[in-house]
Amino acid sequence: MKSQTNWQTTVLLFLAAIALLIGLNAYVVINPGEAGVLSILGKARDGVLLEGIHLKPPLVSRVDMYDLTVQKFEVPAQSSTKDLQQLTASFAINFRLDPVQVVNIRRTQGSLQNIVSKIIAPQTQESFKVAAARRTVEEAITKRDELKQDFDIALGERLQKYGIIVLDTSVVDLTFSTEFSKAVEEKQIAEQRAQRAVYIAQEAEQEAEANVNRAKGQAEAQRLLRETLTPELLQKQAIDKWDGKFPQVMGGNGALPFINLEPGKSS
Repeated sequence: MKSQTNWQTTVLLFLAAIALLIGLNAYVVINPGEAGVLSILGKARDGVLLEGIHLKPPLVSRVDMYDLTVQKFEVPAQSSTKDLQQLTASFAINFRLDPVQVVNIRRTQGSLQNIVSKIIAPQTQESFKVAAARRTVEEAITKRDELKQDFDIALGERLQKYGIIVLDTSVVDLTFSTEFSKAVEEKQIAEQRAQRAVYIAQEAEQEAEANVNRAKGQAEAQRLLRETLTPELLQKQAIDKWDGKFPQVMGGNGALPFINLEPGKSS
């Protein structure tokens, strides 16, 4: 009797465990910022499971969860520019999944890792090729904002059809070949030398012009001086400077005063 009771208790516990397992497997909780795709016997069903509690067939179904919040991945890319120079970049891409297309994403791509490696990475490479091919390597560097704008447009259009919404991108790194780096350095040195030569030439020209102006000024001053120094003025200046003593000359009987009695005559 006792063994029969133990057996019945075991069966009841087993059935209760099965019922609990079935009960727990009959619903799913979708958290905020997530979306679920219900698959029954391995086949994805239409209709996205959004935030809340959802019933599902126990034991024969599963729900794949997808994060709808903003994701960020850094993706490298490489391309040739319009002038056939190699340009390497690294892009930080912020994106999120379109909730409306989560079921299609589940059917075609599967996990988020597959989305990044099979969709985002190759489309980033192709979009960078489109943007880089439109300009030379110098333009890619000096007009970086335009390069990024072309890249954003190309990438957004390519990823939209896969249910991926690009929110923002940023250029983490942008480098070019060693040969071009050397060419840029040599060009900068040549430009600096040319600018120095221009500066020296301008300096010499300014100095020559200053000398001409000084010579003109001196000539003008002398002309004005000649015009103002009349005989009367010269005589007045001589009288003003006279110290009251007559100049002396040596004669036969000693020193005699030198007196100018009349204009043009002296003794």
